[in-house]
Amino acid sequence: MVLERLHQMSSHLTGQPVQHHPFDPLTTEEIAAAVAIVRREDSALHFNAVSLWEPRKEDMMKYLASPETVPKPHRVADVVCIGRGSKVYDGLVDLTEGRVMRWELTEGVQPLITMEDLQIVETVAREDPKVIEQCGILGIPPQDMHKVYCDPWTIGYDERFGSGVRLQQALMYYRPHPDDSQYTYPLDFCPIYNSDTREIVHIDVPKTRRPLNRAPPINYHAEAIKAEGGCRKDLKPINITQPEGVSFTLEGRTLKWQNWNVHIGFNYREGIVLSNVTFNDKGSVRPVFWRMSLAEMVVPYGNPEHPHQRKHAFDLGEYGGGYMTNSLALSCDCKGAIHYMDAAFVNKAGEPQTIKNAICLHEEDAGILFKHTDFRDDSCTVTRGRKMIISHVFTAANYEYCVYWILHQDGVIQLEVKLTGILNTYALAPGESAAPWGTEVYPGVNAHNHQHLFCLRVDPNIDGPSNTIFQVDATQGEGEPGSEQNPYGNAFYAKKTKLETMSTGMSDYNGATSRTWEMANTNKLNTYSQKPVAYKLVSREVPSLLPKEGSLVWKRAGFARHAVHVTKYDDEQLHPAGRHVPQTSGEPSQGIPAWIAADPDGSLDNTDVVLWHTFGLTHFPSPEDYPIMPAEPMTVLLRPRNFFTSNPALDVPPSYSSTPSQVAAGKSGIRGVVDSLSRLAFGGKQEKGPSNDCGCK
Repeated sequence: MVLERLHQMSSHLTGQPVQHHPFDPLTTEEIAAAVAIVRREDSALHFNAVSLWEPRKEDMMKYLASPETVPKPHRVADVVCIGRGSKVYDGLVDLTEGRVMRWELTEGVQPLITMEDLQIVETVAREDPKVIEQCGILGIPPQDMHKVYCDPWTIGYDERFGSGVRLQQALMYYRPHPDDSQYTYPLDFCPIYNSDTREIVHIDVPKTRRPLNRAPPINYHAEAIKAEGGCRKDLKPINITQPEGVSFTLEGRTLKWQNWNVHIGFNYREGIVLSNVTFNDKGSVRPVFWRMSLAEMVVPYGNPEHPHQRKHAFDLGEYGGGYMTNSLALSCDCKGAIHYMDAAFVNKAGEPQTIKNAICLHEEDAGILFKHTDFRDDSCTVTRGRKMIISHVFTAANYEYCVYWILHQDGVIQLEVKLTGILNTYALAPGESAAPWGTEVYPGVNAHNHQHLFCLRVDPNIDGPSNTIFQVDATQGEGEPGSEQNPYGNAFYAKKTKLETMSTGMSDYNGATSRTWEMANTNKLNTYSQKPVAYKLVSREVPSLLPKEGSLVWKRAGFARHAVHVTKYDDEQLHPAGRHVPQTSGEPSQGIPAWIAADPDGSLDNTDVVLWHTFGLTHFPSPEDYPIMPAEPMTVLLRPRNFFTSNPALDVPPSYSSTPSQVAAGKSGIRGVVDSLSRLAFGGKQEKGPSNDCGCK
């Protein structure tokens, strides 16, 4: 048996030891070593994933506290393999000792679909007689099958096929010309592909057929725009320069910038992972977050007609945000003085692969950080901020997701996600209405209503791992106007509700109360406010999951049922929809619902907890979103509350600063500076403004 043979292996691979931070992603050499250990006993396995099995939190905290005396955690590879008959194996390989720690046959699951899995479907579909027949019915002759394309998706879940066989569904399209966008020419049928046998095993065909769209192409690339009159000619360059270099440093993968210290990891599933996030507060290095990542997402579509109920992609759990990451390009994806990081993965054959420039690190101007002008005397202090951005971009078939982790000088951490790319489209017959489940964004092109729901995983470490989560609501004071407790009726306050247990540790968004959530260390009070030190989650783009309770999406995406879930920390609980997401039925629901059910009375008070936050948008498409969608941003903030004793950015050099006494001594206020400089924008002569004697730039 594979299990027995692999457990017997204990030999070490030769080679010089390489020093790694324990949170560093596996290198190509380490991936090759893990594959070699597994290959020695079974060469028939295909590799789905080989990534870092992160050191256990307790061990890692001990090591970081005393690296001179505590042994360094071993380098361990988390391995997922696929054998004959869609058999799935999960294993751990200790690279430090060169042995397999664990190897299990995992029944009834399918691991994520890799880019290699996706790319083969189109070739098979073009050659399949049943697909050729359906294309012919729509008016595509056999000799034009090279113009037929497909976006392979996981099948989600289909009760006709279950979870035992690895399947994909193919969303079909046609391209009249190689440079045309296929999304203008969607086809109305959906083949089902068996990854094991590499064949089309079924085709879902609608009762009412929709012929091939005959509208002229609408494209977005530069050649197409040139043919329509060309690009705008009234834009002048904006140059971003840092002639003295950047203000951040890197030690391996540990970033140091403006009092922040953070390790930057990356894996095939979550993409960027930020670990051991600390802030230097006037010489005291304070822990803030242990680990943060974009852990999952789901995109449910709102057309109830079969087979569109299967269209609800878990882009991270079913495909992998890391696997789909772009190689970023200077002045296109990132602009300025850039530092890039590569990403290493494994392919199906077990060979290490590298995505160059997978992560971009750079600084940007962040506008006004703080400002005040005294109306009495024209004295003013204005300080411009900057931000540190850690980003990656991944392409999930038609959509692009741009993920930006942003550090600010005032102790704020921001997660921004931009959505762009192309709408998922479906065929529309002449005279047919797309309403109410979609919009005709171009003649014959139906874009269905859908949601993008992201799940942020935050492991708070607010001055230590013992934290408590509070729901905070802006609330009117008790009593009517004229009452003793609220005589003028104007009283309001922040009402805090502790999320006590696993079964009650969930919360929905309420815009009427400006609801936020505080991650607090109740063991430590702010010197001035006498309130617990905390970080506040501020998020206002929080739509409810629209598919109803009991629907397939509701069962599979349990993390999206509430805006916030809080769970007790567990090293194994990283993925809110479960470890293996494709073809899960949701019965029982995996991930967060299963963890809660296993310990409903588990206390969340003053202990090691994880906050899961689901945010996103509901998209009712419009013609402005086609043929390519302008980037739509959404943002989540993590703000310090009672964490510092004053504005932590007071020492950032101001752009201009004058005191009342300086103004009284004859030096002009800020208004003169603004007036003289503003003329530059219109080509006027620059006037010499007042000097800034504060000695700051």
